[in-house]
Amino acid sequence: MGHGGHVIAELMADHREVEEIFSRIESMPDGAQQLRDLVDEVTIELVRHSVAEEQHLYPAVREYVEGGDRLADKELADHARVEKILKQLERTDTNDPQMSPLLHQLMDEVSTHVQDEENNLFPALRQACSNEMLDDLGDKIRRAKAMAPTRPHPSAPDTPPANKLLAPGAGLVDRARDFITGRGKS
Repeated sequence: MGHGGHVIAELMADHREVEEIFSRIESMPDGAQQLRDLVDEVTIELVRHSVAEEQHLYPAVREYVEGGDRLADKELADHARVEKILKQLERTDTNDPQMSPLLHQLMDEVSTHVQDEENNLFPALRQACSNEMLDDLGDKIRRAKAMAPTRPHPSAPDTPPANKLLAPGAGLVDRARDFITGRGKS
């Protein structure tokens, strides 16, 4: 992740990247080691994306978009559901019969969330913010993704200021664990 451009272009590129990983997951045979690698890859991407949105996008939506509190609260609830599924997937062996239903649940949740953001939240944000503001938000999102955790932390705070204080530390620990285990390198 880290595509460049204003916040909406950045986040939509992330959405397409996750959809591509989902396509690869759907074509994998059950229980394959490659499936674990893809589940780890999509988890890393979704967690980084979510943390960045929680730190910068949703506070901007609350501040600039009419009805922004309602929109941001709905998106945060979506993230909480996705993060719980990701945590379950992290603990589930690829041969476990629950793997496939969990993956389908994740894909459904993420697909619904993406459609909602792209059809409702992004147009409202584009209308409420100048191009300079959108560019600045894009830069903030990219920096946040670079420091974000790579593993789900469902009990971590999802609103400022606590999320901005704790996420970089969790991200450092997660990246160290990933380096030691080789997670996310395939």
